[in-house]
Amino acid sequence: MDEDGNALGVMTSYDALQIAIARGLDLVEISPTSKPPVCKIVDYGKFNYERQKKEKSAKKHQHVMHIKEIRFNPNTDTHDIDFKTKHLRQFLMEGHKVKAYVMFKGRMITHPEIGRKLMQYIVDKLTDIGKLEAPPKMEGKQLYAYFLPDKNKVQTLKDSITKDKKSISSEKGEEKTNIISEEVKVESKIITDPEINPDVKIDSRIEANPEIKTENQNIEKEDA
Repeated sequence: MDEDGNALGVMTSYDALQIAIARGLDLVEISPTSKPPVCKIVDYGKFNYERQKKEKSAKKHQHVMHIKEIRFNPNTDTHDIDFKTKHLRQFLMEGHKVKAYVMFKGRMITHPEIGRKLMQYIVDKLTDIGKLEAPPKMEGKQLYAYFLPDKNKVQTLKDSITKDKKSISSEKGEEKTNIISEEVKVESKIITDPEINPDVKIDSRIEANPEIKTENQNIEKEDA
């Protein structure tokens, strides 16, 4: 195959190398397992650069899943269980694989049913966003289970959270508007209420007593 991707046919490696040298290029084996092997006449420096560029681009868009572990004890109280389970949920929301395990210490191993009950509680708390990779398994003094994020459930939950935030933001905006409206009403009352604003009180007296109004008009005429 030449530098333009055109097939040159089956030939010996010596003949292919001679063509590459004549064109000032290199002969690169791109599919050694094929029968016969496939080679390409290229500029090796440019070929290698393009290959590395593609590999970097692929790694950049590749999502790396990390395994996050949380340990529980059979005698862990409810508050701590909920606190640790909340972290497991957060890891699943971020797209990580999680491992929850119950560690039996000393004579606790004689009561595995307590650990199984605790593990079932954890499973129930995570089923809305994750799924069990396999049923919980007992190994040595550990009862463990792996959970994988359920992409559809996680996205549904994220959409619901976003919707709730927008709703709360909208309610706050309406509440703020109502407060401003009430403040405007109060200010309007202060301006127009004669008992609060003395200037308005004088005007009200003039309107209520025509004689005062006539007297004020006469004074204005004399001044003019």
